Amino acid sequence: MKRSKSVETLVGRRWRLSHILFAVAALYLLIIAFKFRHILEIVGLMSDDRSFAGIDRTAVGDDVADVSRSFFGSAYSDSLHRHLDGGDPPPKPGSDPIVLPTLGKPVYSFNHYGRITSALMQRRQHWGGNLTELERMAQEAWALGMKSWKEVEDFEDKGELNQTPLLERKLESCPISVSMGKDETGSDESLMFLPCGLEVGSSITVIGTPHHAHQEFVPQLAKLRQGEGIVMVSQFIVELQGLKAVDGEEPPKILHFNPRVKGDWSHRPVIEHNTCYRMQWGKAMRCDGIASKEDDDTVDGFNKCEKWLRTDIVDSKESKTTSWLKRFIGRAKKPEMTWPFSFVEGRLFVLTVRAGIEGYHIFVGGRHVTSFPYRMGFTLEDATGLAIKGNVDVHSVFATSLPKSHPSFSRQQVLELSEAWKSGPLPQQPVELFIGILSATNHFAERMAVRKTWMQYSAIKLSNVVARFFVALSPRKEVNVVLKREAEYFGDIVILPFMDRYELVVLKTVAICEFGVQNLTAAYIMKCDDDTFIRLDVVLREMNNAAGKKPLYMGNLNLLHRPLRNGKWAVTYEEWPEDIYPPYANGPGYVISSDIARFIIAKHANQTLRMFKMEDVSMGMWVEEFNASTPVQYSHNWKFCQYGCMDNYYTSHYQSPRQMICLWDKLARGRAQCCNFR
Repeated sequence: MKRSKSVETLVGRRWRLSHILFAVAALYLLIIAFKFRHILEIVGLMSDDRSFAGIDRTAVGDDVADVSRSFFGSAYSDSLHRHLDGGDPPPKPGSDPIVLPTLGKPVYSFNHYGRITSALMQRRQHWGGNLTELERMAQEAWALGMKSWKEVEDFEDKGELNQTPLLERKLESCPISVSMGKDETGSDESLMFLPCGLEVGSSITVIGTPHHAHQEFVPQLAKLRQGEGIVMVSQFIVELQGLKAVDGEEPPKILHFNPRVKGDWSHRPVIEHNTCYRMQWGKAMRCDGIASKEDDDTVDGFNKCEKWLRTDIVDSKESKTTSWLKRFIGRAKKPEMTWPFSFVEGRLFVLTVRAGIEGYHIFVGGRHVTSFPYRMGFTLEDATGLAIKGNVDVHSVFATSLPKSHPSFSRQQVLELSEAWKSGPLPQQPVELFIGILSATNHFAERMAVRKTWMQYSAIKLSNVVARFFVALSPRKEVNVVLKREAEYFGDIVILPFMDRYELVVLKTVAICEFGVQNLTAAYIMKCDDDTFIRLDVVLREMNNAAGKKPLYMGNLNLLHRPLRNGKWAVTYEEWPEDIYPPYANGPGYVISSDIARFIIAKHANQTLRMFKMEDVSMGMWVEEFNASTPVQYSHNWKFCQYGCMDNYYTSHYQSPRQMICLWDKLARGRAQCCNFR
């Protein structure tokens, strides 16, 4: 029986269609096989997310036409930061390593308030003439630190130091409002001091005019042949900032409000919000003219993002027929009022930032535009500064409904002089773990929170584990005086007499290794920050489980990360000539065995220890060098948290003093849960 012609035609069509689809799929897989590494190379090289970097070390090709949204966001963001902060990296020179000379044999003194690892304390008398940038910083910080320490000693010798006023509790009176006129604003950046921070109900009003867009060159776009790399930019930043803790480290950005009239990667006006703590940016919240979804959380009843007019969006939710039928039966849709973008080039604006219960609310011209929920790690009182910079003329600023007093504003007031928080003398017998805690001079509250929480573990009280703070000096004499008194009373601070700088944190890491090897007999050494909360019992358990016959390097490990060559935190080729970093554990909390620490100290003693300003990368570099001769057990776990906290954490980072207390209380109830509250 013959099949009909129509059936044969249908079978033929199916046969041809399946083969076409198969050919398309094969072609697609072929393209991906050749281009996938290429795309990852570009994303890893150009974007802030370096997790794809280093998979292939080939150069970036010229035929790439487009990459991910995150790259363009980074490119345009870097453009603004270069405009505000300046600087492109120099061309790549030779690859000679950075080596800092040793500072001598250990000599211990100042025993009453903590023995000092004096390989970093003795004066350097014979610095060479051909110094690296890091060496120059260390030399300058060393000279300033010794001078500052001498001032503290002279301050005591003259009888100017009275302990009672330093530690007594007083409420400081603050004005209820502050203002700044046009003659007080800066040409590049306007700064206003908020003496006691903010409280619920406080508001800040800024009157200004955005500049007309100007041309800016974006090197990343030029490399990808996106035109000539020229972008029209008009954008500015309003930031609520906290107190700067360390020289070389930016103050924390409690609220980063960035209206982009022109210059965003989306080619549309947007408003971006974010926070930055210890030079680590959070996840940005972007408003692009589309109202927040109905199921999205509100902030004090306000939408996170309001709607404004966009020429590229047509509301097609209901057809003309549906609209006609609704009007016919008397259920016509109410007219919706939509406003244009709140900021226009060359047009005056009145911006108000109001502190609510759940977050900050932004109003422009009296109309609500965005709301940004509070993020963990800060209190309203922390917002002690307002910074305005970018393409804007500021006419006046007025802050009102400010708190009249700040119970904890004086750094001395957070110190609780109780015997319960004191540390005992160093044990003579071997210990299982030594924990070195990096801290800044004026982080009195952070250190007090650590003493009252995880330093109360029985392992520390029984001297099986020893913890000490490692602190450099402040430019302010009165702060150093209080630090000295704090160290004398609590007995848990190692003072390093050089002037504190972010780039010199690596010297504190060397000091931690030296202290754990020469002042103690510790099987393992852990480094953490003073805003890191440690579940010590769990860390000890994981450490013992991972320990074997090999030396141990344990933490949240990063693989194939690349240095950023552009932007605010660029790393020059002189600082790091290689294309990728070695495997390294994130700085907030990692563990090394004592043999690795002894290797570091030995290299430091014979002046062959290569140093880098990023201390966690430096540790990875040292472990990699040690691993070349002695195999190391690398142990990775995400629960050594780099950003914030997760349930059942081992360590949690960026924890405020209040969150430290909350985490400790939850552990007392048997719950290893986070405290993400204000």
